[in-house]
Amino acid sequence: MTEAVIAATGLYTPPHSLSNAELVETFNAYVERFNAANADAIAAGEVAALAPSSPEFIEKASGIKSRFVIDKTGLVDPERMAPNIPERSNDEISVLAEIAVEAARQAIAGWGKDASQIDAVICAASNMQRAYPAMAIEVQQALGIEGFAFDMNVACSSATFGIKTAADFVTGGSARAVLMVNPEICSGHLNFRDRDSHFIFGDVATAVIVERADQAQGGWDIVGTRLKTQFSNNIRNNFGFLNRAAPEGVGANDKLFVQEGRKVFREVVPMVSEMIVGHANDLGIDPHGLKRMWLHQANINMNELIGKRVLGREPTAAENVIILDEYANTSSAGSIIAFHKANDDFAAGETGLICSFGAGYSAGTVFVRKR
Repeated sequence: MTEAVIAATGLYTPPHSLSNAELVETFNAYVERFNAANADAIAAGEVAALAPSSPEFIEKASGIKSRFVIDKTGLVDPERMAPNIPERSNDEISVLAEIAVEAARQAIAGWGKDASQIDAVICAASNMQRAYPAMAIEVQQALGIEGFAFDMNVACSSATFGIKTAADFVTGGSARAVLMVNPEICSGHLNFRDRDSHFIFGDVATAVIVERADQAQGGWDIVGTRLKTQFSNNIRNNFGFLNRAAPEGVGANDKLFVQEGRKVFREVVPMVSEMIVGHANDLGIDPHGLKRMWLHQANINMNELIGKRVLGREPTAAENVIILDEYANTSSAGSIIAFHKANDDFAAGETGLICSFGAGYSAGTVFVRKR
């Protein structure tokens, strides 16, 4: 059977960086107005007063210092607290497809081959801006790629599920090379009026090209992939086309991102740690000997604890890459950003791990070895 290789990656970073201080200033202005407008109800115990946020609270809780966003103007406006992203006509490329194409073009340029050698496109992301047509087909058209394309959504694990799917197409002979893109405009589904989550997400797009090993020049051998899902309501987003069919106002609070953060921490950390170690052992890889882990970038405390359990000791910064301080949580794209930005120092034969985990629960492990 033909082996599969990660041949190239690409990254699109939006032009606007939003700091914790800027986010907090907007949030606290909203809190002050809310509490003033509801002062009598708060005094009577009918309405709970809102608590302000702070940059220190955000960094301690998450490790996040800033994030990149498609639009900043709406996010620093206490009257709006949502991005300003104008609707486009059907004759224009959609905004998610556009940023996916930008990341893809960088990956293709690094690959050094023509896009005509790609036979399939997968758009793997947690937030699709429409039901159909598939954004992957839109990306395919924009890049002049023949073959087939489709969208897939496994929340924050979409990229590793996408790599696994792409590798299966390659090893099974369905494609010479597959482009897998992860466009994420997470600011569009985040409730910026919620103190516990208003700081979590950022926007970005990543791309990965998976290719037949016998055609690859360099790159990373995909040593093994493993996927896992286990149903949980602790991370949820109920926005969808059926919302309009429900009586007005029903379930309005859960149409954006919601989570039970403490439960997620307690349940996901052991699930992912055990999955990584078990997969490594099945592949004959010593998990303590991994040169680097490129984990999903949701929370620095989760990543540090997973790293410690996998390596059997405190990981160094070089072993456990953290980019969420600059990018925040970018859902499916986080582990790919980490991999893209921190792999140049690998020598042939050295092994690392791309791993994602998130809503579902879902988790994916991709062990790679430098060629």
